Amino acid sequence: MPSKNEAKKTANVVRVSGKKGAAKKAVKAKATAVKQRKERFSVQFHRPYTLRTRPAPKCPHRTTPVVRKNDHFSIIRCPLTTECAMKKIEDTNTLVFLVDIRANKSQIKDAMQKLYNIKATKVNTLIRPDGKKKAMVRLDMNHDALEVANKIGILL
Repeated sequence: MPSKNEAKKTANVVRVSGKKGAAKKAVKAKATAVKQRKERFSVQFHRPYTLRTRPAPKCPHRTTPVVRKNDHFSIIRCPLTTECAMKKIEDTNTLVFLVDIRANKSQIKDAMQKLYNIKATKVNTLIRPDGKKKAMVRLDMNHDALEVANKIGILL
């Protein structure tokens, strides 16, 4: 669709010339210059995919790669000595520990074996509202939780 200024120019050309043939030529010349709009079939505009290259730095950001400690000392943080934990020790032969947030149940079980020489039958975990992970470790029937708690130093 031609703009307002183009329409005014063609009208002025028609007035000045006064000839019918010249007016037809002026209108025809402008009519061919109208650009077709691209049809859009969806309401949203989706950005086209472009080439994304990986950064290739000249030197590394760190001189040595960071290796996360994953030994049994860093997995088990400390035992819990709350009333609920004491009740679990007495009733269900279970010890309660705070553990690393990224540790899984099998790692906790292995760490118990390495640190305290205890075979754990079952490990239940939960993440507390303060963001720390709590592990309830059920001991084998051969081990008594009260004796192990005394050995660790939970009960005095």
